[in-house]
Amino acid sequence: SIASADMGLNQLEAFLTAQTKKQGGITSDQAAVIAKFWKNHRTQIHESLINQSRWDDGLKNMNWRVDLKAQLRHIDQINTPVAIVELELGKNGQ
Repeated sequence: SIASADMGLNQLEAFLTAQTKKQGGITSDQAAVIAKFWKNHRTQIHESLINQSRWDDGLKNMNWRVDLKAQLRHIDQINTPVAIVELELGKNGQ
């Protein structure tokens, strides 16, 4: 939750306080350790999450076609166009 919201120090303090008050939550010592870790590593964690969730901007291949249905059980579905698009994305060197 902390990393996905990229919490600032005020948000972090409020979140951890709520977690310590919740039944079965964390202790105040654990909250202090989490806060210290987040303060020291926030930038690296945030960049790592962005790199893991971002698509590379490399389009390797694209194929497309439009199909028309020529024979179906119901006459109103004949000649209904269907577009099919295939995109192949690739990471650097892959």
